[in-house]
Amino acid sequence: MTIQTSLGRRSFLVKTAAVVGGLSLGFRIPADDDAAEAAEIKEINAWVVIHPDDKVVIRIARSEMGQGTLTGLAQLVAEELECDWSKVTTEFPTPGENLKRKRVWGEMGTGGSRGIRTSHQYVREGGAAAREMLIAAAAAEWKVPASECTAANSVVTHTASGRKLGYGQLAMAAAKLDPPNAVKLKDPKDWKLIGKPLKRLDTLDKLTGKQVYGIDMRLPGMLIATIKACPVHGGKLKSFDAAKVEKMPGVKKVVPVDGNAVAVVADTYWNAHTALAALPVEWDAGKLGQVQQDDVTAMLKEGLDANEAFIGNKAGDAKATIAGAAKKVEATYKFPWQAHACMEPMNATALYTPEKCEVWCGTQNGEAALAAAAEAAELPVSKCEAYKLILGGGFGRRGRADYVRQAVLIAKQMPGTPVKMIWSREEDMTQDSYHPTTMCKMTAGLDAENKLVGLHVRISGQSILAALSPQSLENGMDSRVFQGFMPGGPEAAYGYTVPNLLIDHAMRNPHVTPGFWRGVNTNQNAIYMECFMDEVAEAAGQDPLDFRLKMLKPKYAAVLKATADKAGYGKKLPDGHFHGLAQIMGYGSYVAGIAEISVSNDGVLKVHKITAGTDPGYGVNPWLIDRQVAGSFVYGLSASLYGEITIKDGAVEQTNFDSYNVMRMDEMPEVETVLVPSGGFWGGVGEPTIAVAAPAVLNGIYKATGKRIRELPLMNHDLRKGA
Repeated sequence: MTIQTSLGRRSFLVKTAAVVGGLSLGFRIPADDDAAEAAEIKEINAWVVIHPDDKVVIRIARSEMGQGTLTGLAQLVAEELECDWSKVTTEFPTPGENLKRKRVWGEMGTGGSRGIRTSHQYVREGGAAAREMLIAAAAAEWKVPASECTAANSVVTHTASGRKLGYGQLAMAAAKLDPPNAVKLKDPKDWKLIGKPLKRLDTLDKLTGKQVYGIDMRLPGMLIATIKACPVHGGKLKSFDAAKVEKMPGVKKVVPVDGNAVAVVADTYWNAHTALAALPVEWDAGKLGQVQQDDVTAMLKEGLDANEAFIGNKAGDAKATIAGAAKKVEATYKFPWQAHACMEPMNATALYTPEKCEVWCGTQNGEAALAAAAEAAELPVSKCEAYKLILGGGFGRRGRADYVRQAVLIAKQMPGTPVKMIWSREEDMTQDSYHPTTMCKMTAGLDAENKLVGLHVRISGQSILAALSPQSLENGMDSRVFQGFMPGGPEAAYGYTVPNLLIDHAMRNPHVTPGFWRGVNTNQNAIYMECFMDEVAEAAGQDPLDFRLKMLKPKYAAVLKATADKAGYGKKLPDGHFHGLAQIMGYGSYVAGIAEISVSNDGVLKVHKITAGTDPGYGVNPWLIDRQVAGSFVYGLSASLYGEITIKDGAVEQTNFDSYNVMRMDEMPEVETVLVPSGGFWGGVGEPTIAVAAPAVLNGIYKATGKRIRELPLMNHDLRKGA
């Protein structure tokens, strides 16, 4: 992207927005030479802008990080707008503008697979309202009742006379009208775009290299910073010797950041990185610097038998029932810390003056980024702004705004100079907020007829909310720990009918920062429940599928049965191939997975295929869902095979992809998606299926080898028979 430094500030920002795409063109006062063009572009309402040439700009409040939300939300608006899909483009409104307009775009956070499922109603209403305003404008032009007019493909038609007007012709008049008080949304049977496999709107720019991510951002006179925080989470910066590096090539300044980090600002990233590596730094880790991995394991083990625990789900008297059961089954599982490892490391560009602070970044929560910028700048929110860019990976990590705060604190020490802060890969790996580590003791009781009559699930481990949002705890309890185990509701409810049930959590919080990680707590909870359910089925002498279907509630059972049928579960497989299965309900959707695996004589695992079923209620775009399911398995299987963060002397040991591996292309299985939308609700698709990959594979491994793997990652286990 080439920017002429002679541009005035106002014109520069408008033109930068045009190049970057998604810096909210409509919310910048254009320079004089842009005024005529801007006057012809009309906002019909907050969601829809129409150009004279019929181009439709749909505003997307959520973040795009590869999951396809941008396209899916545009489909929802366009469906009700009745516009020409071939002329649709998108832009991001800013969180500052959202606040100024009384949060007209609602929540701007993107996580928990909420992008579509919690905003489908009001974005469709936005499209429907704009359509009614365009129809009303045409009716006024023709002096006929609006009821005699219809809209389709960006054209309003007067049914009786056949007269037609395009949306571009009507935009100016429609923009002057008051929006309707209420609109009627289409019946699903009349949908033309929702449910159709439309191509993504952002693919071409990515293929041609035109797409600008946060790390690509350029501003006139911009400098580059890189940063290093105390290797031990919770530690402090003690001292650094700036004089040792200040005269190195390109170095402009060495600055402390937030009491626990130091940054070097230079003309290029390489010069900043090289100087930071040479900078003498002393850290103060305190007693946290003495913590070892075995200490963490001991902490979690203690919680497995602790007397006090938060109860997340309870029915009957599980402990008494298990004590008197004809047969008892018990197993303990363990789940490690795991890094997000986004391909684009954390970064943000900040421009600070005493009067204004602006930030450009990829973020999953624009409002949190804005709040972090204002707090760090010590300015009112009204004097700050955050401009969202498409993310080079999020997976929950960019829901936090710690990197935004750092960028502003650095820029604040160089007023008037734009500074782009980029984390090194090592910083990204060691300063992550990791998938929480937990252990789980599972105890089941079977009666004389081999029916599961009692189940106790004791989780011991970290709470994300306790670390990142303690005000969200409910009388000290983190209800999100129970994802997939909850007693009911539309989010992540437990699917089995067990007469005596106790699921509780002994909260144990090591010093390493936990965070939301794609799938969050459904990941380990699905392993705990679905692997143990295979163990209980074996103790009962029953097939794992049949055993589950006797206890699962209808929607859970329907998805599992459809997936098993599609995968050919129970039918003959190639020699040495075995099926493993798993199911769960998460993020509003019912999902299941059947993994076909083999293990060679020398212990090499091969996942040949995963058949994945999902019932999200309504499916907006089958192609997006299919790719989301496959993408979730890349992430989930990578974690299952290799994902493990460990601690030595309080610090994270893994520093790059040489010590934190991910799947290669030849390890990726074939994925077949079974979409069984039952209608009547809106579920997520980005995170639910990730949870079934690992337990399905682990259950298949047991069939192949006779080994129960109760602790990930798989790279730590010898899968050879008899080994």
